[in-house]
Amino acid sequence: MRTPEEIEIALERILPRVAKPGRYTGGEYNQVVKQWDEIDYKVAVAFPDIYDLGMSNLGLMILYDIVNKHKNLLAERVYSPWLDMEERMRATGMPLFSLESKHPIRDFDMLAITLPYEQLFTNALNLLDLAGMPIRSAERDTTYPLVIAGGHACYNPEPMWPFIDVFVIGEGEEAILKIIGVMRAARGLDRERQLRHIAQIEGCYVPRFYEVAYHEDGTVARITPTVPEAPPRVLKTIVPVLPPPVTDFIVPFIETVHNRAPIEIMRGCTRGCRFCHAGMITRPVRERPVDEVLEAMEQILDKTGYEEISLLSLSSSDYTHVLELTEQIGRRFGHLGLNISLPSLRTETVSTQLMDNLGDNKKSGFTLAPEAATEKMRNIINKYVTHQELLDTVREIYRRDWRTIKLYFMIGHPQEELEDVRAIIDLSKAVLAEGRKFHGKKAGVNAGVSTFIPKPHTPFQWEPMDTMDKIQAKLALLQREMRGHGLRLRWNDPNESFYEGFLSRGDRRIANVVERAWRSGAKFDAWYEHFHLPQWQEAFAAEGLEMAFYTHRRRPVDELFPWEHIDVAVTRRFLTQDYLMSQRGETRIDCRDQCFACGILPKLKELRRETPAEAWECPPVTRIEERRKRPARGAFIPLEVVAGD
Repeated sequence: MRTPEEIEIALERILPRVAKPGRYTGGEYNQVVKQWDEIDYKVAVAFPDIYDLGMSNLGLMILYDIVNKHKNLLAERVYSPWLDMEERMRATGMPLFSLESKHPIRDFDMLAITLPYEQLFTNALNLLDLAGMPIRSAERDTTYPLVIAGGHACYNPEPMWPFIDVFVIGEGEEAILKIIGVMRAARGLDRERQLRHIAQIEGCYVPRFYEVAYHEDGTVARITPTVPEAPPRVLKTIVPVLPPPVTDFIVPFIETVHNRAPIEIMRGCTRGCRFCHAGMITRPVRERPVDEVLEAMEQILDKTGYEEISLLSLSSSDYTHVLELTEQIGRRFGHLGLNISLPSLRTETVSTQLMDNLGDNKKSGFTLAPEAATEKMRNIINKYVTHQELLDTVREIYRRDWRTIKLYFMIGHPQEELEDVRAIIDLSKAVLAEGRKFHGKKAGVNAGVSTFIPKPHTPFQWEPMDTMDKIQAKLALLQREMRGHGLRLRWNDPNESFYEGFLSRGDRRIANVVERAWRSGAKFDAWYEHFHLPQWQEAFAAEGLEMAFYTHRRRPVDELFPWEHIDVAVTRRFLTQDYLMSQRGETRIDCRDQCFACGILPKLKELRRETPAEAWECPPVTRIEERRKRPARGAFIPLEVVAGD
């Protein structure tokens, strides 16, 4: 079964027997279909989870849009089939196919896989296998598509190194076109020589061109390039100016996880939360002009009919023109009854005017993410806000007729004590008490608790994870005490955090564990009902490795990390300083107000000499001295928030 026609005929028999056949039909409004035989280079863009989730991934849609804007290039989508569909595909010999043209993935020139989180690793292997391709790069020659991968989970690519031909470290908008250009020019060469050319592209990591040696204790001794084309350190690729936003989003036939159109208003963050992987790897800050955002909204409404627009960034209220933007949105689109979501509103930059501009009449809930319930722990994680400021914030929210407040916390940091966990209970009850002053018994507090994971390229990368016994004891305390009318507690499974920890912090030896786990049936690990830790424990044992080596071991400051050769343009010196500051409970202010020489600007100016230096400067914001002249704290919302979540 190799032709699109054969696949179409088989689908007519299969789809009535599977759940949500709309996942596999294609044909949606705004999909791009080109004449296959007239296209010079063809790319399958893949999200290794089901359609319902993948259709909401902005990264995949950006690549789809960029590639298809070129008349001689083509991009088509592919997602992981659900279990029922996979069973029938394997039973009938149907290969994995693209939604637009139903061509087998083997027919494409490139397979570009998006990996935003580590729980997709086994699904990525399953996707390769369903496509009829060897899962290991060394076994694929030029008769197979070039397999590239990008996304936040690729900033430590080592656990997936033997399966991917090229990792794009950094932002893929320019890199994917450069790779396509090299591959078109290198037709006729063998895969080894093609990859040597790609290794010279900014941000492209070709793992087969590196060797890793280990000390007797299992730590990394050295990472060595094996060919002259491979750089000792792969510096992430960065776009100096955000490309035009996607506006002609594909409108799905079935309900997806987010039924809205996203617009990225800002990329990067300067807040410096020490646990935040995204905040470190996406520097520097780049902002989209207000007029460009408004024009994109006009086009999205015209082309899609979406009734909700999400204005995305890591710290939306730090967007310099956030008040102007929300005011203009209200004037231009207010009569349409649009739902505008502005996630991640942050300390000292959110006024009550912004809340009024959002005009959220649903009042369904308001989310605060203090992450820690004591000032001590908030100092350690560099997310400082006083207890009084928290309660002042809560009061302003309830006063504006929100009845439910959601609080997000993190437990398990090595310096955390049981009193810090008990403080979560006290703070939640104090917040509820404020709500009852305005709404009586209709007020509510939903507390969510996750487990600390020391991510690569953050100041906490030297820290260990908390032991499972301690995490379970802390959760038991919360479950026992967080009871009563108006209080609700949710928590993530600490086993899943443990799993994410050893994958995100793993070295090359973990790759064999990933393959073993997949061959024993592991897939859809991001789904609670399909994640089985014993499969991974058995795979670790078979490879002679210990999970705790990767998760529960504090690293010496001078230890070489498995990701040491991946350069995110934030220096090890800066991260080390910040780590040591955390040990002393010292904080840094927003680096828009004071540069702490993290390393991002000098490296970018060196890389992009053709780009004016001012393009790399952080956007102008209110300086510290001017902030002191602002009204009293009660007039501001001093927390990371998501309105209407």
